[in-house]
Amino acid sequence: MLSIQNTVGEWALKLGRQIRSIRLKLNYEQATLAEIAGVSIKAITNLETGKGATIKTLIKVLRAVNRVEWLETLAPPLSVSPLQLLRTRKTKERASSPRKAKNV
Repeated sequence: MLSIQNTVGEWALKLGRQIRSIRLKLNYEQATLAEIAGVSIKAITNLETGKGATIKTLIKVLRAVNRVEWLETLAPPLSVSPLQLLRTRKTKERASSPRKAKNV
């Protein structure tokens, strides 16, 4: 099991192995997945071996293997806690003075 202390390379390798496993379960060759995802075979090889890939390549491959939910877990919608809003809201230090009426 990986923890936060693992290196970027270890995380990349783990992710690559999972993508490779999914590709094999789908019975896709690297060339097939590359074509479906719209990336090069070298990009698939680099991703699967943990040697590096762009975010765009990762997104395209995850979409091609129907794993978009992975992206949702990486970037969940931000929500603001009502308690946090109360803590960050500035309180008035004094009352506002009445506004003068404009002459028309």
